Amino acid sequence: MKTSVRWALVLGTLGAILAAGAPDGITPEAWRLFAIFAATIVGSIVRPVPAGAVVFLGVVCVALTNTLPPAKALGGYAEPLVWLVLSAMFLSRGILKTGLGRRIAFLFIRAIGQSSLGLVYALAGTDVLLATFLPSNSARAGGVIFPITRSLAEAYDSHPGPTARRLGAYLLFTVYQCDVIACAAFLTGQVSNVLAAKFAHDVAHIDLTWGRWALGASLPALAALLFVPWMLFRLYPPEITRTPDAARMAAEELRRLGPMGRDEKVMLAVFLGVAGLWATSSLHHIDYTVVALVGVSALFLSGVLLWDDITSERAAWDVFLWYGGLVRMAGALGEGGLTTRFAQAAAAHTTGWSWAAALAVLLAVYVVAHYGFASITAHITAMFTPFLLVLLAAGAPPLLAVLFLSYFSNLGAATTHFGTTTSPIYFGANYVSQRDWWRLGFLVLLATTTIFTVVGLVWWRILGWA
Repeated sequence: MKTSVRWALVLGTLGAILAAGAPDGITPEAWRLFAIFAATIVGSIVRPVPAGAVVFLGVVCVALTNTLPPAKALGGYAEPLVWLVLSAMFLSRGILKTGLGRRIAFLFIRAIGQSSLGLVYALAGTDVLLATFLPSNSARAGGVIFPITRSLAEAYDSHPGPTARRLGAYLLFTVYQCDVIACAAFLTGQVSNVLAAKFAHDVAHIDLTWGRWALGASLPALAALLFVPWMLFRLYPPEITRTPDAARMAAEELRRLGPMGRDEKVMLAVFLGVAGLWATSSLHHIDYTVVALVGVSALFLSGVLLWDDITSERAAWDVFLWYGGLVRMAGALGEGGLTTRFAQAAAAHTTGWSWAAALAVLLAVYVVAHYGFASITAHITAMFTPFLLVLLAAGAPPLLAVLFLSYFSNLGAATTHFGTTTSPIYFGANYVSQRDWWRLGFLVLLATTTIFTVVGLVWWRILGWA
């Protein structure tokens, strides 16, 4: 798609909403904000410029048109959750710089990598462990896991083209699908999960802490992580099923790495300390953001991270720019009454339904809608709050509605080759055709949403949440 066409879609969205005029009871400023917000979301999907630049331009437009005063338009950058994401991105830089992530992956492969199925479990286990701490799935699955996965495929003479199905197609596709589950498993699974937590607090007054998110996801995520690789092994089997050389390669890589050095030990200590403090926040009540900032400070003061590492972390500052802007615009929309009006109108279509029926249908619509989004963040920002309001209006228990929307926001990324930031990386390796990616991705989505629904409801009832 040409850049001019992309811009036409963005500006067309803005113009069409403004031309429609504000409904009764909605102020012109609130309607103008909605138009800018909608155009920003469209821009984040079609990307005439990078997503961070789209949001930056949206924030400028909000301030320039006096839709919000400058202090409020820029207020999202003062949100603690925005600084939590920024800090966690710096922590991920430490994982990559010290090589701790690679060491963890090779330890898993050495232990259980004697088969193609075992290789997937080893790589997925690494991703899940890092997801307890690193909210950048592109850093985890893209920066740490992908190079190792592709190297393993090539070691068995599996390359894009005729030999793709020997091992590489199964490995790359399945590892990606496991990353989607890892995204759903933790508040730190990917960057926009904290956005879902903020919306849950603002709309439903539900505090979705790191511990609560992880506890709620623990059993269904474990079941999904065990089932999906096996399911794909049956539906999309590799020609090579035994991989004893992979375990030997991992052992050789570990010997090459040698014993852990000082920086790696410091990184491991910070990793355990930050994750431990997040998991026990109900005991010490130290804010998550403060914990992350302390972790970054420890890495800086110990010399593991240099100040140049922090200032040059372009991905982190890019996330900071678009994240802060989206947080403020989405919050201001709620304050203007637009999301409430949407919920009232949509709830009329579920009048007379049981809350369980409304929940099932609306969740199906919500997760299938991810086909239209190029990122989990865009999906959550555009649809989480309206759908939560509709579910609450239909009588769904607030905690259940929040949990389902939060987990399903991530699971929807299984479907397409552009569903989240890591999908273009794995699809771009050219081992899996688009037809197979979409066909198998839909089956994975059916499996994971069913597991999270059935196992999740049983588990949450045991916990006293349902």
